[in-house]
Amino acid sequence: MVISVQNVTANTAVVIWPSIASCADSFYSVMYQSNWSTKLSGYSREKFKEERIPTSRTFHTVENLTPLTTYILCVTCQSASPASDQCKVFHTLDQDPATVNSKKKDLALGIWLTSSIILLIIACILIYGCLHIWWRKRQERAMAQNAVSNDKNKRQAWTKNELVEEYEKPGLLAVTEEKREEVCADNTPEDTQNDPLTADETNSLNCTDKEQKAAKLTAAY
Repeated sequence: MVISVQNVTANTAVVIWPSIASCADSFYSVMYQSNWSTKLSGYSREKFKEERIPTSRTFHTVENLTPLTTYILCVTCQSASPASDQCKVFHTLDQDPATVNSKKKDLALGIWLTSSIILLIIACILIYGCLHIWWRKRQERAMAQNAVSNDKNKRQAWTKNELVEEYEKPGLLAVTEEKREEVCADNTPEDTQNDPLTADETNSLNCTDKEQKAAKLTAAY
Protein backbone atom coordinates (compact mmCIF):
# COMPACT_ATOMS: atom_id res chain seq x y z
CA MET A 1 0.00 0.00 0.00
CA VAL A 2 1.47 3.30 -1.09
CA ILE A 3 0.63 6.31 1.12
CA SER A 4 1.49 9.97 0.58
CA VAL A 5 1.89 12.90 2.98
CA GLN A 6 0.89 16.31 1.60
CA ASN A 7 0.34 19.92 2.72
CA VAL A 8 2.94 19.62 5.47
CA THR A 9 3.19 22.66 7.77
CA ALA A 10 4.88 23.30 11.10
CA ASN A 11 2.03 21.64 13.02
CA THR A 12 -0.10 19.67 10.55
CA ALA A 13 0.15 17.17 7.69
CA VAL A 14 -2.42 15.50 5.42
CA VAL A 15 -1.97 11.77 4.77
CA ILE A 16 -3.70 10.01 1.83
CA TRP A 17 -3.91 6.26 1.21
CA PRO A 18 -5.68 4.01 -1.31
CA SER A 19 -8.84 2.17 -0.38
CA ILE A 20 -8.24 -1.44 0.65
CA ALA A 21 -11.14 -3.69 -0.32
CA SER A 22 -9.74 -6.63 1.63
CA CYS A 23 -9.70 -4.69 4.92
CA ALA A 24 -11.98 -6.58 7.30
CA ASP A 25 -11.91 -3.97 10.07
CA SER A 26 -14.36 -1.04 10.28
CA PHE A 27 -11.57 1.53 10.63
CA TYR A 28 -8.07 2.41 9.45
CA SER A 29 -5.29 3.00 11.98
CA VAL A 30 -3.26 6.15 11.31
CA MET A 31 -0.12 5.96 13.45
CA TYR A 32 2.74 8.45 13.73
CA GLN A 33 5.82 9.02 15.85
CA SER A 34 8.43 11.79 16.06
CA ASN A 35 12.22 11.32 15.91
CA TRP A 36 11.72 7.76 14.72
CA SER A 37 14.62 5.39 14.06
CA THR A 38 14.24 1.85 12.67
CA LYS A 39 17.42 0.80 14.41
CA LEU A 40 16.20 1.87 17.85
CA SER A 41 12.44 1.30 17.79
CA GLY A 42 11.63 -0.63 14.63
CA TYR A 43 7.97 -0.80 13.68
CA SER A 44 6.64 -1.65 17.13
CA ARG A 45 2.99 -0.58 17.46
CA GLU A 46 3.48 0.53 21.08
CA LYS A 47 5.84 3.30 19.95
CA PHE A 48 3.21 5.07 17.81
CA LYS A 49 0.39 7.50 18.53
CA GLU A 50 -2.75 6.09 16.94
CA GLU A 51 -5.92 7.62 15.51
CA ARG A 52 -8.77 5.50 14.14
CA ILE A 53 -10.46 6.63 10.92
CA PRO A 54 -13.66 5.07 9.42
CA THR A 55 -13.09 2.93 6.32
CA SER A 56 -15.35 5.29 4.35
CA ARG A 57 -12.49 7.81 4.33
CA THR A 58 -9.04 7.54 2.72
CA PHE A 59 -7.43 10.73 4.06
CA HIS A 60 -6.78 12.35 7.42
CA THR A 61 -5.20 15.55 8.78
CA VAL A 62 -2.70 14.97 11.56
CA GLU A 63 -2.50 17.91 13.95
CA ASN A 64 -0.49 19.14 16.94
CA LEU A 65 2.85 18.28 15.38
CA THR A 66 6.14 19.83 16.46
CA PRO A 67 7.91 22.24 14.05
CA LEU A 68 11.22 21.20 12.47
CA THR A 69 10.76 17.56 13.47
CA THR A 70 11.08 14.28 11.58
CA TYR A 71 8.02 12.02 11.73
CA ILE A 72 7.14 8.58 10.48
CA LEU A 73 3.47 8.01 9.62
CA CYS A 74 1.86 4.63 8.92
CA VAL A 75 -1.62 3.53 7.82
CA THR A 76 -2.91 0.00 8.34
CA CYS A 77 -6.31 -1.66 8.40
CA GLN A 78 -5.47 -4.46 10.77
CA SER A 79 -4.68 -4.38 14.47
CA ALA A 80 -1.06 -5.28 13.95
CA SER A 81 2.29 -3.58 13.73
CA PRO A 82 2.67 -1.77 10.37
CA ALA A 83 4.99 -2.94 7.59
CA SER A 84 7.61 -0.75 5.97
CA ASP A 85 5.54 -0.28 2.79
CA GLN A 86 2.68 1.13 4.88
CA CYS A 87 4.77 4.00 6.33
CA LYS A 88 6.09 7.35 5.16
CA VAL A 89 8.76 9.65 6.65
CA PHE A 90 8.29 13.44 6.45
CA HIS A 91 9.65 16.61 8.06
CA THR A 92 7.56 19.42 9.51
CA LEU A 93 8.34 23.03 8.58
CA ASP A 94 9.54 25.93 10.67
CA GLN A 95 6.98 27.95 12.56
CA ASP A 96 5.53 30.84 10.57
CA PRO A 97 6.48 34.18 12.24
CA ALA A 98 2.99 35.53 11.64
CA THR A 99 1.49 32.49 13.31
CA VAL A 100 3.91 32.80 16.24
CA ASN A 101 2.97 36.46 16.68
CA SER A 102 -0.69 35.61 16.43
CA LYS A 103 -0.34 32.93 19.09
CA LYS A 104 1.58 35.30 21.33
CA LYS A 105 -1.11 37.92 20.89
CA ASP A 106 -3.81 35.37 21.64
CA LEU A 107 -1.91 34.25 24.73
CA ALA A 108 -1.40 37.84 25.92
CA LEU A 109 -5.05 38.61 25.29
CA GLY A 110 -6.13 35.55 27.22
CA ILE A 111 -3.89 36.47 30.15
CA TRP A 112 -5.17 40.05 30.10
CA LEU A 113 -8.82 38.95 30.03
CA THR A 114 -8.25 36.48 32.86
CA SER A 115 -6.45 39.10 34.96
CA SER A 116 -9.18 41.65 34.29
CA ILE A 117 -11.90 39.23 35.36
CA ILE A 118 -10.02 38.35 38.55
CA LEU A 119 -9.42 42.03 39.37
CA LEU A 120 -13.08 42.80 38.69
CA ILE A 121 -14.19 40.04 41.05
CA ILE A 122 -11.79 41.30 43.75
CA ALA A 123 -13.04 44.89 43.27
CA CYS A 124 -16.66 43.75 43.59
CA ILE A 125 -15.85 41.85 46.79
CA LEU A 126 -14.08 44.91 48.27
CA ILE A 127 -16.92 47.25 47.32
CA TYR A 128 -19.47 44.88 48.83
CA GLY A 129 -17.43 44.64 52.03
CA CYS A 130 -17.10 48.43 52.33
CA LEU A 131 -20.83 48.96 51.72
CA HIS A 132 -21.68 46.28 54.26
CA ILE A 133 -19.43 47.89 56.91
CA TRP A 134 -20.85 51.36 56.15
CA TRP A 135 -24.41 50.07 56.44
CA ARG A 136 -23.69 48.37 59.77
CA LYS A 137 -22.09 51.54 61.19
CA ARG A 138 -25.04 53.57 60.02
CA GLN A 139 -27.47 51.21 61.76
CA GLU A 140 -25.40 51.27 64.94
CA ARG A 141 -25.34 55.09 64.87
CA ALA A 142 -29.11 55.23 64.38
CA MET A 143 -29.65 52.77 67.23
CA ALA A 144 -27.40 54.86 69.51
CA GLN A 145 -29.30 58.05 68.64
CA ASN A 146 -32.62 56.32 69.32
CA ALA A 147 -31.31 55.10 72.68
CA VAL A 148 -30.21 58.63 73.65
CA SER A 149 -33.57 60.06 72.58
CA ASN A 150 -35.45 57.41 74.56
CA ASP A 151 -33.35 58.12 77.66
CA LYS A 152 -34.03 61.83 77.31
CA ASN A 153 -37.77 61.27 76.97
CA LYS A 154 -37.77 58.96 79.99
CA ARG A 155 -35.91 61.52 82.10
CA GLN A 156 -38.36 64.24 81.12
CA ALA A 157 -41.28 61.96 81.99
CA TRP A 158 -39.72 61.09 85.34
CA THR A 159 -39.15 64.80 86.11
CA LYS A 160 -42.77 65.64 85.34
CA ASN A 161 -44.01 62.77 87.50
CA GLU A 162 -41.82 63.92 90.41
CA LEU A 163 -43.16 67.48 90.13
CA VAL A 164 -46.74 66.20 90.09
CA GLU A 165 -46.08 64.00 93.10
CA GLU A 166 -44.46 66.90 94.99
CA TYR A 167 -47.42 69.11 94.20
CA GLU A 168 -49.91 66.49 95.32
CA LYS A 169 -48.27 65.99 98.75
CA PRO A 170 -50.64 66.75 101.70
CA GLY A 171 -48.22 69.22 103.23
CA LEU A 172 -48.03 71.30 100.07
CA LEU A 173 -51.82 71.30 99.72
CA ALA A 174 -52.14 72.47 103.36
CA VAL A 175 -49.68 75.28 102.71
CA THR A 176 -51.73 76.30 99.68
CA GLU A 177 -54.94 76.39 101.73
CA GLU A 178 -53.21 78.43 104.44
CA LYS A 179 -51.99 80.91 101.85
CA ARG A 180 -55.51 81.18 100.49
CA GLU A 181 -56.90 81.88 103.95
CA GLU A 182 -54.21 84.49 104.59
CA VAL A 183 -54.95 86.15 101.27
CA CYS A 184 -58.63 86.23 102.03
CA ALA A 185 -57.92 87.49 105.57
CA ASP A 186 -56.05 90.48 104.18
CA ASN A 187 -59.41 92.04 103.39
CA THR A 188 -59.49 94.29 106.53
CA PRO A 189 -62.59 95.91 108.04
CA GLU A 190 -61.28 99.23 106.88
CA ASP A 191 -61.88 98.24 103.29
CA THR A 192 -65.37 97.11 104.21
CA GLN A 193 -66.21 100.34 106.06
CA ASN A 194 -65.15 102.52 103.15
CA ASP A 195 -67.82 101.05 100.94
CA PRO A 196 -70.41 99.02 102.88
CA LEU A 197 -72.61 98.53 99.87
CA THR A 198 -69.96 96.83 97.82
CA ALA A 199 -68.02 95.21 100.63
CA ASP A 200 -69.02 91.65 99.81
CA GLU A 201 -68.35 92.10 96.11
CA THR A 202 -64.96 93.73 96.81
CA ASN A 203 -63.95 91.02 99.24
CA SER A 204 -64.95 88.38 96.76
CA LEU A 205 -62.92 89.97 93.96
CA ASN A 206 -59.87 90.52 96.15
CA CYS A 207 -60.03 86.94 97.40
CA THR A 208 -60.29 85.64 93.85
CA ASP A 209 -57.32 87.68 92.70
CA LYS A 210 -55.23 86.56 95.61
CA GLU A 211 -56.27 82.96 95.10
CA GLN A 212 -55.01 83.18 91.52
CA LYS A 213 -51.71 84.59 92.74
CA ALA A 214 -51.45 81.81 95.30
CA ALA A 215 -52.13 79.24 92.58
CA LYS A 216 -49.33 80.70 90.47
CA LEU A 217 -46.97 80.52 93.45
CA THR A 218 -47.93 76.89 93.98
CA ALA A 219 -47.33 76.10 90.33
CA ALA A 220 -43.92 77.70 90.62
CA TYR A 221 -43.05 75.21 93.38
